[in-house]
Amino acid sequence: MLKALLGLPATVWLLGLVSLCNDSASELLYPLVPLYLASVLMAGPKALGIIEGIAEATSSLLKLFAGVLADKTASTKLWVVGGYSLAAIARPLMAFATAWPMLLALRFADRVGKGLRTSPRDALLASAVDPAQRGLAFGLHRAMDNAGAVIGPLVATALLALNVPLRDIFLWAALPGAIAVALALCIREPSRVEPVTRAPFSWTLQGFPTAFKRYLLVLALFTLGNSSNMFLLLRAKELGLPDYQIPLLWALVSTVAMLFSTPLSALSDRLGRKRLILSGWAIYGAFYLILGLNGGQTWLLWPLFAGYGLFMAATEGAEKALVADLAPAALLGTAYGWFNLTAGLLLLPASLLFGGLWQSAGPALAFGVAACCALLAALLLHYWAMPGRLSSAEGKQ
Repeated sequence: MLKALLGLPATVWLLGLVSLCNDSASELLYPLVPLYLASVLMAGPKALGIIEGIAEATSSLLKLFAGVLADKTASTKLWVVGGYSLAAIARPLMAFATAWPMLLALRFADRVGKGLRTSPRDALLASAVDPAQRGLAFGLHRAMDNAGAVIGPLVATALLALNVPLRDIFLWAALPGAIAVALALCIREPSRVEPVTRAPFSWTLQGFPTAFKRYLLVLALFTLGNSSNMFLLLRAKELGLPDYQIPLLWALVSTVAMLFSTPLSALSDRLGRKRLILSGWAIYGAFYLILGLNGGQTWLLWPLFAGYGLFMAATEGAEKALVADLAPAALLGTAYGWFNLTAGLLLLPASLLFGGLWQSAGPALAFGVAACCALLAALLLHYWAMPGRLSSAEGKQ
């Protein structure tokens, strides 16, 4: 595998470094937002659901928009650089939020940046490698992305341990964000082998195969039970985990995902994407059931969250590689736009549903409903969307 990794194009490695720096900034703040809401802005789970749901839903719509334009214009760098720049500006400004609506506006700007860059970046990554190496390329990218997600929470933990105020910690996100933008400027716009498509955009997904459309529907069901990860951190706090350990717990998730993303995603190149995705969704369902029923055993949080990292490692790269397996090459940006739209737009009702169930009926019901969505989605993926074994070479048949 080492030889294959070293043989990947420079574009893959550069995009990975950009994600590493960007996520160092993003994940420095991510586990602190629930703490900031609860202890500084005095807001609860419902406000968290509104903030994350609206921010991610908007991001998802822009991912489709940017993906379509990337196909139309055969350009990706403008969207990538612009997206990372907007996020780098918005994150440090959260230090000056005095009420949760202001925090919502800044999270909104941060997610707009993500929406502009994600689909063009994914299309660029998929087109930069041979189809037989897509799992490996996306796995490496996710591993470097998660490496940044390890660095960020560790820095946050150290700053909390030194009694640095939460507002001051938000300002530290400016440095890695600026480095990410500088690296993004170094990306060279590739020349496309395929002619630029001028086909009109279709809300009915005209031009895409049936398997891709069914995959999106199943993904929508899974996402309905996949609300913001901040609820997981809020649950850990509720179960009695000290504040300074919250970022460390999220760093554990990212560490496991970082270590296993590349080998597991590369495994999907040989065994097929579906097997990896099904395994990951099963782990997700079990994780949510146990976390929702946990009566206060804080020691159990550490192996549980490590298992959540395995879910991320098994699915993140395989799910994105499967998009490229199923979609026409000329519509790759649009395909990732639809994928990211589906995965993110449902986060609004998912977060609102989860936050509402938690606040009105307790965490057990909220986590139980999420687990049921994941397990049902796994069954539909296996028996309806993609019956039989599907390898990367079989996607477009």
